[in-house]
Amino acid sequence: MRLTTKGRFAVTAMIDLALRQHTGPVTLAGISERQKISLSYLEQLFGKLRRRELVSSVRGPGGGYCLAKSLETVSVSDIIHAVDESLDATNCGGKGNCAEDQRPCMTHDLWTSLNEKMFEYLNSVSLADLVAKQREKMGVSAVLHDERPERRVRRPAVDLIAA
Repeated sequence: MRLTTKGRFAVTAMIDLALRQHTGPVTLAGISERQKISLSYLEQLFGKLRRRELVSSVRGPGGGYCLAKSLETVSVSDIIHAVDESLDATNCGGKGNCAEDQRPCMTHDLWTSLNEKMFEYLNSVSLADLVAKQREKMGVSAVLHDERPERRVRRPAVDLIAA
């Protein structure tokens, strides 16, 4: 199976986004900091996710990313395919030209069947399932916020003294 960090990071970032999007667009810088994923890598992934219409972007101050579809309609396989991740367990890319004589190898059917099972499973798991599981793990029933320095309100020192 060739599920690399690209697919794993995309799924992780989408869960983070889904957990926080209810308060407005979520910044990639915030996701990067929370999930310890390079910001430039996230920019590449979210460009692909946006082109596949899984996320939408909001420009300007207070901008970031939001989900473009409901949590229930986005599957893990949608996310992985959006970032061009291969889930092929065969050595031939599923083409059947595994052996030197361009025929399927003896285990081709085994790996093809594994591909089908992986796709079925990842297609059956929605982003909503993953978000619910994460909230359960975290014991979080409230909505999480995207922590942005520019959103924090600072009161003038004069007000603090008077208060």
